[in-house]
Amino acid sequence: MMGDPLDLLALEDELSAAERETRDRVRALVDEHVRPHVARWFADGVFPLDLVPHLAEAGLLGMHLHGHGCAGRSAVEYGLAMAELEAGDSGIRTFVSVQGSLAMSAIAKHGSTVQQERWLPAMATGDAIGCFALTEPAAGSDPASMTTTATRVGDEWVLSGRKRWIGLASVADVAVVWARASDPADETAAGAGRVRGFLVPTSTPGFVATPIEPKLSLRASLQCDVVLDDVRLPADAILPHHPGLAGPFACLAEARYGIAWGAAGAARDCLDVALRHAGERVQFGRPLAAFQLTQAKLVDMALEVSAAQLLALRIGRLKDAGRLEPHQVSAAKLANVRSAIDVARTARTVLGGDGITLEHSPMRHAANLESVRTYEGTDEVHTLILGRHLTGHQAFR
Repeated sequence: MMGDPLDLLALEDELSAAERETRDRVRALVDEHVRPHVARWFADGVFPLDLVPHLAEAGLLGMHLHGHGCAGRSAVEYGLAMAELEAGDSGIRTFVSVQGSLAMSAIAKHGSTVQQERWLPAMATGDAIGCFALTEPAAGSDPASMTTTATRVGDEWVLSGRKRWIGLASVADVAVVWARASDPADETAAGAGRVRGFLVPTSTPGFVATPIEPKLSLRASLQCDVVLDDVRLPADAILPHHPGLAGPFACLAEARYGIAWGAAGAARDCLDVALRHAGERVQFGRPLAAFQLTQAKLVDMALEVSAAQLLALRIGRLKDAGRLEPHQVSAAKLANVRSAIDVARTARTVLGGDGITLEHSPMRHAANLESVRTYEGTDEVHTLILGRHLTGHQAFR
């Protein structure tokens, strides 16, 4: 009996029953709550906050974290969920990634027990939303050049600076803000101006988040400019563990992992749409799928999708085994997003003129993936990470 024609390599056989259940459950959620509405969200530039309870109920917020109400699912299950969410829209996967892989991960990895108990249960249920404020107007790929400061004044920290492209900041309840910390009474890491993380309730005076508009990509999502104008925090607002850029980089690795899976999901959705359209659209007396040039496009896309899925699954297995290395995450993020953009653009050509409408997903995916290609490390950054691994030479500066 013929199986799924999109599963060229029978990858279904590589998944456990639990992994298939997670995938199918998230796919059903996307079919019910995302697909019927996402074109309008994208057209109107709206992030659907009423979707958050559904994501929380499905256990998707911090789903790969353990304890504090988090689902504690495997890396592969998390990846499969990200693929299904991004098959719906990159903006929806971005929400789950910012909430879980960045903000919640930062608190879980670097926070105190009190901080974890204060925020993680509420974030897992969607009752609190978080954001992750690392990038600045002049410090994107080079976070070491950040200028945001945190100065110890008596029993308080005072934060000043600007951040840019901060997902969810305008709707967040808490921001994980990275700043250069200085404590006149401390000559150790904080006193030396080392990068530290701080938990900033967004209701704190001096914290202002403004959505960036207009955008041509990730329109069903929120990215913001953030101003920190002498934001005063208690002494215990600092994340106590892992000072330095290793702190945010550990969170970025989690987000990049999810992106590799998400991009594969977006690509598969584009192929699915193109294949169905080619079978239904009749020209010159035959369906488009019967023409050699169309078949060549479909085959090229199917090969790219299969390779992306294999790569995502491989790094997922490595991550579950505790063996995943940063350069491997870079390889998957770089390769899969590149492939997904190519698949989305090719799928649009199969759709002809109808492909530019929001009735079909490929052009929306292509636009979104331009943002995904840029955030959590540009092509250039990941290329240099891989170049360093191959040659042993640092070429960033």
